[in-house]
Amino acid sequence: MDSADCVVAFALAALAGGARGLRLESVPYVAAVRPRTTAPLIGIVKQDRADTAVRITPLVEQVEGLIDAGADIVAVDATRRPRPVPVKALIAAVKARGRLAMADCADLEDAREALAAGADIVGTTLSGYTGGPEPIAPDFELITAMRALTPHVMAEGRLRSPAQAAEAIRRGAWCVTVGSALTRTEHATEWFRDAVERATPAGQPVLAIDIGGTKIAAALVTGAEVRDEVVVPTDRAAGPDAWLAALAERLRGRIGGATAVAAAVTGLVIDGRWSPLNPATLPLPMDFPLAERLTAVFGLPATIANDAQAAAWGEYRFGAGQGADMVFLTISTGIGGGLVLGGRPRLGLAGHFGLLRLPSGDGASPLEDAVSGRWIAAEAARAGQPVEAPAVFAAGARGEAWADAILAASAQKVALLCHDLHFAFDPARIVIGGGIGLAAGYLDRVRAALPELRARLTPTIVPAQLGAHAGLVGIADLAGNQDIMEGRNGTC
Repeated sequence: MDSADCVVAFALAALAGGARGLRLESVPYVAAVRPRTTAPLIGIVKQDRADTAVRITPLVEQVEGLIDAGADIVAVDATRRPRPVPVKALIAAVKARGRLAMADCADLEDAREALAAGADIVGTTLSGYTGGPEPIAPDFELITAMRALTPHVMAEGRLRSPAQAAEAIRRGAWCVTVGSALTRTEHATEWFRDAVERATPAGQPVLAIDIGGTKIAAALVTGAEVRDEVVVPTDRAAGPDAWLAALAERLRGRIGGATAVAAAVTGLVIDGRWSPLNPATLPLPMDFPLAERLTAVFGLPATIANDAQAAAWGEYRFGAGQGADMVFLTISTGIGGGLVLGGRPRLGLAGHFGLLRLPSGDGASPLEDAVSGRWIAAEAARAGQPVEAPAVFAAGARGEAWADAILAASAQKVALLCHDLHFAFDPARIVIGGGIGLAAGYLDRVRAALPELRARLTPTIVPAQLGAHAGLVGIADLAGNQDIMEGRNGTC
């Protein structure tokens, strides 16, 4: 497709689809497209040279050739690498001809220097391409950082989906350039092929692991079927490496046939790394490379996600969510949460409702510290009853006033949280799971504590159907849906 006829056809098709401008490579292609449209044209020349790694419009004569051909904007490599012509001279050549200059940058300092040299637009074009392995996701953080310098930020580089383009705008981009996703058929075909090949074949199990504050569960999961489950207490002092080693020993000889390993974990997951959000729930090191360690220990490709987000997806796919927009709350050692809206889970920070401050009552501590199993046990001790949460529920069922007061206070805060979530997201239902959430009588207490409002304004609260297996089922299914994981997990 490297011909003027094809480039013109691509250009006109893009404009017909709503593109507001075109970025074109080479003087001949700019010249071919220019008579067919009045839309703004960004011109570049790509040239591989022996004397420099700079390959986007490295010379002044290329700048002038693009302008003569009809480019309204000329883009140049603005990285701080050795080059045949200084960036400042290239930008000056563009400005001398009355055109706009765009600086293709790799980092924030490139952008800062290019703007000082007179660039009108800065782009993230070369982020990830000046050394080291090429990233998969767009550099959203660089977009935000550049926006602090100038409103004219072009998001460019590895933008492969409408969702990523929209996220770039939300991060502060002025506009977005989409290249290979539209014009490189072989690249787009590879993405779809890889996604198909990564998807878990029907009937093939995933080794699913759920690491929580009190226990670690592992099982082979196929669809909603959970088998060969192993459950061990969480040795909070041992740390993630020891947990994985102990689990591998327990599972020795029992994971044959697994196509992947997938872990649902309490806390924050970003780019395969695991960090605590509330160390009181489970203490662990910051940015622990969990995906990498899982692959090293089990010899399988690894997927990880927050445990409540994974459980939300499990309930959506196979349980009480019934394929409709839903909020999920797991009330156990702490409080976790997840959202599934429009058929997609919200990953990253979304759904960490246990860390909200206002519903806790004092605004200083997270909600889970005033609701969860740890809080119930602590309140029991303050009442002179040094017992864990199950014993408090048993005492409440017997009508003991001290236990009833503790459970009522916990349920009242969860009811207010459900009310607020209903107004924030308008889900079809709020699904509640976890050892506390599913304890006998707890959901009845929550429903009774809801504000008295007409039906449309009252949340529908239902118990989780997958019980303790929601996280295992959900993370196993996510392992077979890598398009969903890649859409947010690098940003999740």
